[in-house]
Amino acid sequence: MVPRYTRPAMAAIWAPENRYRIWFEIEALACEAMAQYGGVPAEAARVVREKGDAAMAAFSQADLDRIDEIEAETRHDVIAFLTWLAEKIGPESRFVHLGMTSSDVLDTCLSVQLVQATDMLLADLDAVLEALKRRAFEHKYTLTIGRSHAIHAEPTSFGLKLAGHYAEFARNRERLVRARAEIATCAISGAVGTYAHVDPRVETFVAEKLGLEPEGVSTQVIPRDRHAAYFCTLAVIASGIERLAVEVRHLQRSEVREAEEFFHPGQKGSSAMPHKRNPVLSENLTGLARLVRAHVIPALENVALWHERDISHSSVERNICPDGTIGLDFALARLAGMMDKLVVYPDRMLANLESLGGVVHSGEVLLALARAGILREDAYRIVQRNAMATWTRLGEPDGRTFRENLDADPEVAGRVPAEVLDAAMNSDAHLGALDHSFTRVFGEAGPARG
Repeated sequence: MVPRYTRPAMAAIWAPENRYRIWFEIEALACEAMAQYGGVPAEAARVVREKGDAAMAAFSQADLDRIDEIEAETRHDVIAFLTWLAEKIGPESRFVHLGMTSSDVLDTCLSVQLVQATDMLLADLDAVLEALKRRAFEHKYTLTIGRSHAIHAEPTSFGLKLAGHYAEFARNRERLVRARAEIATCAISGAVGTYAHVDPRVETFVAEKLGLEPEGVSTQVIPRDRHAAYFCTLAVIASGIERLAVEVRHLQRSEVREAEEFFHPGQKGSSAMPHKRNPVLSENLTGLARLVRAHVIPALENVALWHERDISHSSVERNICPDGTIGLDFALARLAGMMDKLVVYPDRMLANLESLGGVVHSGEVLLALARAGILREDAYRIVQRNAMATWTRLGEPDGRTFRENLDADPEVAGRVPAEVLDAAMNSDAHLGALDHSFTRVFGEAGPARG
């Protein structure tokens, strides 16, 4: 991922320094397990740990350069690292990597890195959830128009809209927790996964120390269905980000103007048009979501490796693992900040709600006519006729509101009391179930309406 969309903490997880520290930890733990179960002298395991820890603590650019120099000759990254490590440890290095294969180190390391990245993404999701909850309660009773097909439908609460997004991100958090559990696996099983040269107890020991679970059957590599499911989860989260971003983009449109991204002092919207206040953050989030979702197909295609293993997945994962987690980390952090500072215009929401002369209450009026004894088919015809008469003459001198047209309709006048129509056209009626919805989503209804 380019630096523009990279946060340092997430980038550090994928830096060579972190990767090599994890590689050493896997090798040192395996040595210690072999010393415990036989095969490696305890003193040798102690030397590997002490000298290796010292080398990793002093790890510098010179060490990176040395490993790269060795790899340029060996054309094998794990062998290059092991050779460098042997230079640091000395004769006891002959007990490092006994019975193991490169994938034992690579796949187990990748699991550790993905767990580290996931813990950061979970914290990011918590920040999004916190911002959405606060704003949802803030605008629990803020009336706005609900839209279907982008057309005015019926009144709703802006807080309820945000509660819906909160519920989606809460589900996404649960999905990510499950994905973390599925990806947190360890394989120390040797060539083609038979444990022919390494005791299975070594794998169990290393897995426990790293907070992982041993892979059931590793076939030398951890099966890539786990990774495919993980990236599908990231893609679903990205889609949730985009859904909220698109909502903000629509609400910020000039003709809607119900909410907008915070516009910082000194910020510029256009090099040519000084008046512009563009939804650049939400547009950026839409683009980042596309990138995260784009990793799903390569991850799925990584599942079908040849026989026990090949490395066709390797070049893919060297790209999608850092890029996917770094991109999503940045997007979630940006979304949390955007929603925390989102500027909301309740008066504009109310004006838009009332801008169609009251036709948005047609559904409740239909029910009122049906309850008054009018057949539903007839009631629908009456209500639609008056709604269309209002809609088609909006803004014209002789145009009338929906209520005025209903009052003048002989099929309504005298059959439906005025107070019934008043109640049917009261937007507050659409807020009656908010406590129910908020309690179901947040576990609490929040303070009563002021």
